[in-house]
Amino acid sequence: MKQVVVISGKGGTGKTVLTASFAALAKNAVFADCDVDTANLHLLLHPEILERYNFYSGERAIIDGEKCINCKECLTYCRFEAIKVLKDEKGEKIIIDPVSCEGCRVCSYFCPAGAIKMEQGPGGEWFISKTKYGPMVHAKLGIARENSGKLVTQVRQQAKLIAEREKANCIIIDGPPGTGCPVIASLSGVDLALIVTEPTLSGIHDMERILGVTRHFGVKTFMCINKYGLNLQNAREIEKLCETFEVEVVGRIPFDKTVVESMVKGTPVVEYGDTESSKKIKDMWKKIEIQL
Repeated sequence: MKQVVVISGKGGTGKTVLTASFAALAKNAVFADCDVDTANLHLLLHPEILERYNFYSGERAIIDGEKCINCKECLTYCRFEAIKVLKDEKGEKIIIDPVSCEGCRVCSYFCPAGAIKMEQGPGGEWFISKTKYGPMVHAKLGIARENSGKLVTQVRQQAKLIAEREKANCIIIDGPPGTGCPVIASLSGVDLALIVTEPTLSGIHDMERILGVTRHFGVKTFMCINKYGLNLQNAREIEKLCETFEVEVVGRIPFDKTVVESMVKGTPVVEYGDTESSKKIKDMWKKIEIQL
C-alpha cells in the first residue's frame, strides 16, 4: 500500500481540485483530507459521514464564579486579553473568553482563591465517511484551537487502518498549504509528494520553501504547474528550478475556466467533461501510478 500526498507552498494553487480528480481516477484507494484548518475536499467528494469523533487538544482556563473573590489579579497577569470584566445590574463579574485563552496557566497559578482551573475540551472533530469513489477520513479543527499537526496524524492513522482492512492499493492525501507542523505531519512516511504550484512570484517563492521541506525529509517529489498559461515566463522559471533540484514536472495544467465551473457544480474536473485540463490531469495521474 502506497501513500501519495498533494501539497502546495501556498493556498489557492488547485491542490484540492487535483486531489478530487485523483480520487475519481484511482482504483481501490482511501482518501484523507489533512487540511484540517480549512478542509474542503468534501465539497467535491460529497462524503456520507458514517462515524464522528471528538478531537481533544490543549487546555482552556475555566473560572468558578462562586469561588472568585473579584480581586482582578488574573487581569494583571493575562497577556492575551482573554480575561474581561463583565458589568451588569448585579455588579462586576470576571469572565474568560475561550477563544482568546491560550491555555498558558498563568491565571490559574496566581489566583489567590483557587477559582481558576484548566480543562481540556473538544478542539474539533474527525470523521470516517464513504464516497462513491471509496472511504474517506477527514476532520475539522475548532476555531482558535491548536495541535492541527496532531489532528492530521489522527486522520492519517485512521486512513491507514481502513486501507489495511480494505486492502486498498493506495492512500491519497490532500495536504495543507504552507510549510508548518500540519504539512510535516502530512509528509512523514509517504511514498511520493506532488507539489502543486502556479506561475506567480508568490507561487515560485513558496514552491521553493516546500520543496526544501520534501528534500529535507527525503521524500520522492514531483511538480505540477497549475494555470500554466497564466505567465509563461514564470512557468519557465519554475521549470528551471525543478531542473536544478532534479524534480520532474509531471503536469502542466492550462488555465481553464471549466475547472471553476466543475468546482461550482461540486464535481471533480475529470468527470465534468473532456477538456484539455481534464486530459492533462489524467495523463499526470498515469505517471504517478507508475511511480507508486
